[in-house]
Amino acid sequence: MNDQPLHLALIIASTRQGRFGTSIGRWTARVAGGRPEFTTDVIDLAGLALPADLSGSIAATQFAGRIGAADAILVVTCEYNHGYPASLKLAIDTVRQEWAAKPVGFVSYGGFAGGLRAVEQLRQVLAELHAVTVRDTVSFHFPHDHVDPEGHITDPATATSAEAAAHTLFDRLTWWGVALRAARSARPYVLTG
Repeated sequence: MNDQPLHLALIIASTRQGRFGTSIGRWTARVAGGRPEFTTDVIDLAGLALPADLSGSIAATQFAGRIGAADAILVVTCEYNHGYPASLKLAIDTVRQEWAAKPVGFVSYGGFAGGLRAVEQLRQVLAELHAVTVRDTVSFHFPHDHVDPEGHITDPATATSAEAAAHTLFDRLTWWGVALRAARSARPYVLTG
């Protein structure tokens, strides 16, 4: 079981028109695609159309299934007003048990803080769902200056540092993903209450 690739759910959080999340998401998916220990399911929240009332929603059921099938989760998030987007909060709250005992990593982007304030808030939210957030992240500060719409980093220094950070992040997700998949298989992790 440990030699099988980990199933990675890569969530693109922003749903705003004109968002930059698809560019960062494309870059992240390319890096993930170069890692043989992962198969990747890109979940773009802009195309998911989760309703505010989730009862009986097909989109919510499908999203829950995709998170449930994941061995690890990677969130690409922006920072809006020192926080993460409402679309991501809705998606997180759509499912509960599916997050439990799974590693979650972050690729963030924004202005001076590079989205890191959003990541710190997400760590608190995901801890409540018994997810394990990995410490190492990738952070893009003022990404419009360094990343083109197709997700190619145009500045060599930024490319080098971002790829190094990404490989560290993927190494951590791999370690936690393998360990937690084995643990969940040996003894299911069930949330109560």
